[in-house]
Amino acid sequence: MPTRRHFIKQVSVVAGLGAMAASGLGLAPRSVLAATGRKWYMPDEGERHQQAFIAFGAQDAIWEDFTGDVQAALGRIARAIADYEPLTVFCRKRERELAEEHCGSHNVTYVISELDDIWMRDIGANFVVDGQGGLGAVDFNFNGWGNKQQHDDDAQVPRLVSDTVGARYLRTELVGEGGGIEVDGHGTGIMTESSWINRNRNPDWSKAEVEQELKERLGLRKIIWLPGIKGKDITDAHVDFYARFVAPGVVIANLDTDPDSYDRKVTLAHLEILKQATDADGRKLQVHTVSPPLKPRNSRFSKNNPDFAAGYINYFVINGAVIAPEFGDKKADTAAYDLLSELYPDREIVQLNIDAISAGGGGIHCVTSHQPKV
Repeated sequence: MPTRRHFIKQVSVVAGLGAMAASGLGLAPRSVLAATGRKWYMPDEGERHQQAFIAFGAQDAIWEDFTGDVQAALGRIARAIADYEPLTVFCRKRERELAEEHCGSHNVTYVISELDDIWMRDIGANFVVDGQGGLGAVDFNFNGWGNKQQHDDDAQVPRLVSDTVGARYLRTELVGEGGGIEVDGHGTGIMTESSWINRNRNPDWSKAEVEQELKERLGLRKIIWLPGIKGKDITDAHVDFYARFVAPGVVIANLDTDPDSYDRKVTLAHLEILKQATDADGRKLQVHTVSPPLKPRNSRFSKNNPDFAAGYINYFVINGAVIAPEFGDKKADTAAYDLLSELYPDREIVQLNIDAISAGGGGIHCVTSHQPKV
């Protein structure tokens, strides 16, 4: 199993879209959303969903002998989601029956699509609404996290998702991923500079230009920038492994307690920023922390794997539940369960073994996305 830092790359026309987007070649002007006359905004993930999405796209070329285990983990996540809300699974035609074997048929719809991988949060459409029944799907020009991995097929997914649900397709020049976006639905966002202000995505954009574009596309009035860290994982430190909004003014943040982890300093720096920050309405943030397990299951997925993503922040909030990971460390798993139960009292907390997916440096939030109900 290769680590995500060494996933295969595929030089192609689509792989060059990131550079094209950054230089403005062939894409709509940055003001295209404003020109529509609509005020679009991204709702908080905890608001009511129309449906959720998963990409059943694991392949041997990337996952090698972990492929079957990843498919099984995707199936566990899919079935857990389908117990609470409708789910659409995107899968290759040749794997349609296999996808249903894993993901089930109850409350699940299948859409045939060519796929490179499984990271639906990053490759899918980023939905926005206008408060008047309108649904938009923003395409942030997925370029394989800075051309680190093949992505020809995955780059086509936002348009397919938009067409599938009947949303208005909205394309920006900015390059980025859904896992790099965290919003409260009331005008405040949290982002990492390492994933957005990065030459491998947006080489010709200043921080001010990136911020303005994100505000316009997502209906934000304020972005709280965390530094993140470049080059340590394939995403360049997506925010959904560091800080999440529970509600306006309430944040849950990752606090790494391992003194040997590079993330220790990163998470401490983030906490200092978050504790001093206010949201778009001037509220000082209430910050809760959760720490990764110090002793995750010693399995073939985690053993000698520096990219094993054992963190509790990467959960998925759905209708009536929070789908969250567990890692076999009873003390840490219980602490995460108890905190999530406290923060989401009206939702069931469903913990799943996702070690195979974590082996690739991702989590439950990374492999899912959702369509807000309008």
